[in-house]
Amino acid sequence: MKRYEIIFWTLRLPVEFLIVFFSFFIARSIRLVTDLIPRVHLPIKTIATENLIEFALFWSFVFILVFIFSWLYKIKISNSKVKEFFDIIKCLSIWFIFYIAILYLANGYVYSTEIPRLIIFFSLLISFVFIIIERFLINKVIENLLKRWTVERYKVILITKTNELEIINEIKRNFYYDLVWYINKDCIKDMEVPYLWDFKDLKNLIKRWGLDEIYYINSDFSTKQIEEIFEYSRIYWIRYKYLANTFDLIKNNTETLFLWKIPIIEIKSIWLTPWGRVIKRTFDIFSSFMWILILSPLFIFVWLLIKIEDPDWPVIYRNKRVWINWRLFDCFKFRYMKWEFCTKESYWINPEKDSAIKLEKELIEKSSTRNWALYKIKNDPRKTKIWSLIERFSIDELPQLFNVFVWNMSLVWPRPHQPREVDLYKEHQKRVLTIKPWITWMAQVNWRDNNDFDDEVNLDIFYIENWSLVLDFKILLKTIFAIIKR
Repeated sequence: MKRYEIIFWTLRLPVEFLIVFFSFFIARSIRLVTDLIPRVHLPIKTIATENLIEFALFWSFVFILVFIFSWLYKIKISNSKVKEFFDIIKCLSIWFIFYIAILYLANGYVYSTEIPRLIIFFSLLISFVFIIIERFLINKVIENLLKRWTVERYKVILITKTNELEIINEIKRNFYYDLVWYINKDCIKDMEVPYLWDFKDLKNLIKRWGLDEIYYINSDFSTKQIEEIFEYSRIYWIRYKYLANTFDLIKNNTETLFLWKIPIIEIKSIWLTPWGRVIKRTFDIFSSFMWILILSPLFIFVWLLIKIEDPDWPVIYRNKRVWINWRLFDCFKFRYMKWEFCTKESYWINPEKDSAIKLEKELIEKSSTRNWALYKIKNDPRKTKIWSLIERFSIDELPQLFNVFVWNMSLVWPRPHQPREVDLYKEHQKRVLTIKPWITWMAQVNWRDNNDFDDEVNLDIFYIENWSLVLDFKILLKTIFAIIKR
């Protein structure tokens, strides 16, 4: 653990204690002016300063304890900011419920002065806003210090026998890390990272050079040598990490059961409980309805643009896609091709008689930039002029909000594929058809068109095995930022 991390993370505790403490006084000042409820004027209630100090001190200590026991002061580099955000909301909710319960149960026994309820509620909101701002600013300070090399980064060494450009580039891109060497029995051609020549040198490096992390990808070393490196890392407090395979990810999704006295481990198909399904569906209905209302002017504007350029119907195009367990549904999209070139499987036209499908197959063979089941036609001649606008900003996908509302799709799930794409799936890739398709997905926000089909399926399977509401929010936020960036 670096000294600057200890300093900054330790600093958070007293700063957040003071934020909560002074939020009570800010809340009292607001309450003296307004109740913040439109067209309602509640009688102004306040509390004397000496009594407020007692309440503020005690409940600031309680707040810090809730955060400590929820691991929100755990020192960890590059932790998920979205998860941290929702953890803060959860802890503040626990603190508020605990506060209200104790406050009214203890009234008349522990104390006799009552604190107005609106002051409590205002202090909760003020604390939340300022803690988010404080954590954001501290993170930005740390990032700037690391980017300028003002503070020391984590020294990382790879154990690898292949030129794994993806992970190498990810480590180099991360400003927390300084990739210093890689080690293997033989030197790797075109490797941009310095080569450590000898196994013995690695042991000396671990002992003397302040190495922080070891990443194991693969190697020509014997099992005994790898075990020795691992033991050295434990002795000298160096983080040892390895590149996980699909089974490593899946087996984290487990539950231990007992068959009488015999322990049994179940590997679950999906990390989604029945209550998780209810929460996810409720969120989908509410969110899709709100977004349909908000974006209705944009729907009308795009509808007009499409009709002006190509007056043929329809504007919203139905495309046959595969749903759960190989069932079919109509996926809605804004049409950005001329109607004569649109495949018409969803319009009761036999695919064998559809000239548009024949043309599409020819273009795929000639100009597709992607492999296997997925295709992306370069310089597609079928597209209208408006295509560059609506596809660039993913506007063509917006009618799928209606699919979400009627429950053909979810906001976040695996990508919906066409039947002729599914026909090309390998057996293990059909796993993505066990749940509903989605509007946005992990591959959409992680390298997008740079993924081949295997990469995309692996990301989908990872999502299926590691679903959480926080992960959904994270993907949705990254989708919004990706569109804004474009």
